Amino acid sequence: MGLRSRIDALFKGPDEFDLTSGSIGKPLFFLSMPIVVTNLFQTAYNVADTFWLGQYSTDALAAISFAFPVVFLLISLGMGVSVAGSVLVAQYTGANAEREAEYAASQTMIFAILLSVTLGVVGYFVVEPFLGVLGASQDVLPLATSYLEVISLGLLFMFGFMVFVALMRGYGDTITPMLVMFGSVVLNIVLDPFLIFGFEGNPLFGMVGANGLEASLLAATGYTGWGITGAAIATVFARTLALVVGLAIMFRGNRGVQIRLRDMVPNRTYLRRLIRIGLPASIEGTGRALSMNLLLVIVALFPDTVVAAYGIGTRVFSVIVLPAIAVARGVETMTGQNMGADKPDRAERAAGLAAAVLFGILTAVGVLVWFTAAPIADLFTADPEVVEVTAQFLRYVALTFGFIGVTRAYTGSFRGAGKTLTAAVISVVMLGVVRFPIAWVAAAPLGETGIWLSFAVSNVVGAAVAYGWYRQGTWRGSDLTESRVDIDDRAVEPAVDGD
Repeated sequence: MGLRSRIDALFKGPDEFDLTSGSIGKPLFFLSMPIVVTNLFQTAYNVADTFWLGQYSTDALAAISFAFPVVFLLISLGMGVSVAGSVLVAQYTGANAEREAEYAASQTMIFAILLSVTLGVVGYFVVEPFLGVLGASQDVLPLATSYLEVISLGLLFMFGFMVFVALMRGYGDTITPMLVMFGSVVLNIVLDPFLIFGFEGNPLFGMVGANGLEASLLAATGYTGWGITGAAIATVFARTLALVVGLAIMFRGNRGVQIRLRDMVPNRTYLRRLIRIGLPASIEGTGRALSMNLLLVIVALFPDTVVAAYGIGTRVFSVIVLPAIAVARGVETMTGQNMGADKPDRAERAAGLAAAVLFGILTAVGVLVWFTAAPIADLFTADPEVVEVTAQFLRYVALTFGFIGVTRAYTGSFRGAGKTLTAAVISVVMLGVVRFPIAWVAAAPLGETGIWLSFAVSNVVGAAVAYGWYRQGTWRGSDLTESRVDIDDRAVEPAVDGD
């Protein structure tokens, strides 16, 4: 029995269940679990960088704290394309319109490539002044700039792989992206210590008791590493290989949705469709990224220990909320396929189940984090001041993790129904109307505690707004009609002549 067969048996692929009929919980579970694992792997990129750079220097750790939100911003500007492609593929798949799903995937990929190249070039030239505006110190600015310049040049590969994952998810195949991500993450983790430290002073040799080998390699090559730039190179190189494998899978078409080279000729009609669905999703993602960057403006007013703690804390949160993000993606796919199949009631049941389960699980995790905040922080840095501030950050936010799950579940269903603008508004309210103003006002009298408090309050408010809006049922009706029009549109026929 091969590895692929064993994994299929454990997680179950799209051929093993029907998202538009039968039970709700089982298909949602088997759809979401590989996404949880995939997101864990994806977060491992950031965790590995944070761990090794924490061993390198506190300035490098502070630099990555500035760099991560900027990377998120660059990707968020184009994420609407992947969301739109995923929604269209899901709706066409639910309506048994395979050819239209293939065309939607092909068009999504080509526009994603064009957009990511543009954003990467722009990003390369603006990252340094942008970091200056955010308030990066003179010690941190050159480190963060060198990291982001490499990431900008590799944005095509990072964003392209994200689109591959989204298109496969829309079809219902979440196992294949998980396997590709696994190989990419292992490669990144292996490369990180060598590209950051070289051979001299490489902590990996001390961990495995091979200091003699370190001395021999250093004497033979003189290689001393590239510091924070090495971490960026490792990430881009690993993601490049992942995209190459992903494109090969999609062109072959034996797993998930297929893309065809002749369908990748840019179609302006389809571009308008992608913009209509995807632009609000880009606004949502960009709003999240801008919120992180605006918060950095406030965080940068404090010592580098607080900046480093902010970076560690946000990475811990990114791991904790992985189940919420994964289940939300599963709900998005289930909603999209059920809207395509004209079954909105089933989509609503899936969202309600996901919200309830996530609230319970993430609340329990939050209690655990509250009691273990200091040991968690200690995993990332040996600086006792950074550990103390990070532990405080974690404790303030931990007990509101469950509300993040509620927000994610309902906004995922909004996106799957095509109501991407609604999801964007909820995000803007949570981050721009609640979190940032509280942090701005409270930071003066309360210090960094005011920033931590803003996270907790905005998590609760976001969940209340998402739940109340969803209960109104405005995601039904017109969007379902528009989805049917998209599915019945024969605009793809000229591109498939000769099939």
